[in-house]
Amino acid sequence: MRWALVKVCLAVTAMVVVAFAVPLGLVVQEMASDRAFSNAERQAASIGPTLSITTDPVQLQKAVESTQMGAARRMAVHVPALGDSPPVDIGRGRAGERAVAETRRMGRGTTAKVSGGGSALLQPTALGSGDIAVVEIFVPESEVSNGVATAWLVLAGVGLALIVGSVGVADRLGARLVRPAERLADAAHQLGEGRLGARVPEDGPKELRSAAAAFNAMADQVVELLANERELAADLSHRLRTPLTVLRLNTASLGDGPAAEQTRAAVEQLEREVDTIIRTAREQRPATGPGSGAGAGCDASEVIRDRMAFWSALAEDEGREVRLAGVDRTVRIPVARPELAAALDAMLGNVFRHTPEGTPFSVDVHDASDAVIVLVSDAGPGIADPDAALRRGNDGGRDGSTGLGLDIVRRVAESTGGDVRLGRSVLGGTEVRVWIGLDGRSLGGPGAGRAGRGRRGNRRNRGRA
Repeated sequence: MRWALVKVCLAVTAMVVVAFAVPLGLVVQEMASDRAFSNAERQAASIGPTLSITTDPVQLQKAVESTQMGAARRMAVHVPALGDSPPVDIGRGRAGERAVAETRRMGRGTTAKVSGGGSALLQPTALGSGDIAVVEIFVPESEVSNGVATAWLVLAGVGLALIVGSVGVADRLGARLVRPAERLADAAHQLGEGRLGARVPEDGPKELRSAAAAFNAMADQVVELLANERELAADLSHRLRTPLTVLRLNTASLGDGPAAEQTRAAVEQLEREVDTIIRTAREQRPATGPGSGAGAGCDASEVIRDRMAFWSALAEDEGREVRLAGVDRTVRIPVARPELAAALDAMLGNVFRHTPEGTPFSVDVHDASDAVIVLVSDAGPGIADPDAALRRGNDGGRDGSTGLGLDIVRRVAESTGGDVRLGRSVLGGTEVRVWIGLDGRSLGGPGAGRAGRGRRGNRRNRGRA
């Protein structure tokens, strides 16, 4: 906008300068020419009284030399033949006999171009005998254009100053318009990135002040809505404490045994998760996404081993064969331990809910230079429509699913610049491939763009799976 305004002002000012300066320069040039020839006419008229008195060559010569033009050898007097007297030419004539004869015949002043540059003014003057003498005044080109070049330079300077001044004014005006708009755009980007404290100073033109006020009101409303949502999540989570307390009391009466210990461990973990949800929801400053805490990170191998130990007991009860690979060494990722555990539980829970008992599954970890890839594969019936599965968060409740499991996994991956892809596993069923970035860059990886495995990590789809 700023440069566009400068260009428009530059074009308009240039057109105005040209429209006024060129005609004014031509007028100055015409005035200089008129001034030169008017002066020549006055000089020619000064010899008229002498011609009306005498035509004696000696007297005329003295009269011509006494004038300014005569002294400068720019005046000539052409007297026709009078009786027995031959024609008399006083001074240096430049116009030629034809021009003199034509002026004498016409009886009015004329001008003629002179070879070598300049012009000659031919002014007829009546003699006492009734004949016509012609007074010739030479007007050099330098006198005709005297002051014209200076006038053009002055006009050009004034025009250039006007253009530069208009550009400066347009630039200042454009900056006054653009800076509030840039601040508004920057605040919008900050708000989109999760910095909810971003606000815009209400200054600048009236329209931009109104836009800034509307943006600030919208940001305040967003903060209020998020606060209400956090309170609602905390309240709903807090309501789970009562049934959890009953479960914990009931597990105390189960006695000893592996099943009882596993049940008590599951209830304790569920209590911890509910407490975590309540604490997170009660925080005054909401996080911008999974893993947003400063310095968040964990050992993916350790977390996967721990969660697989939990799920292996259930897999053994259902007769499922479990394969675990790639967790024999430390693999650091920029994801908090609870978030990675929640994502793994979501994927493994889907395996147990949506595949028949006895269906084998595997978890593989691949550590690349810029990413960690976690593969959860099963030998179940697979997913007929992977795109719909990733969008299930919009219409939860189908097939007994809330639609939030894959959304949890996806948000964890996206917080590191990665993504989630669904496809066919080597076991014949579904493969959930989670790309976790190590350097914050968006990852492509092999198979990007294939059917059913395209990236779904756009922020505009953040609430869709």
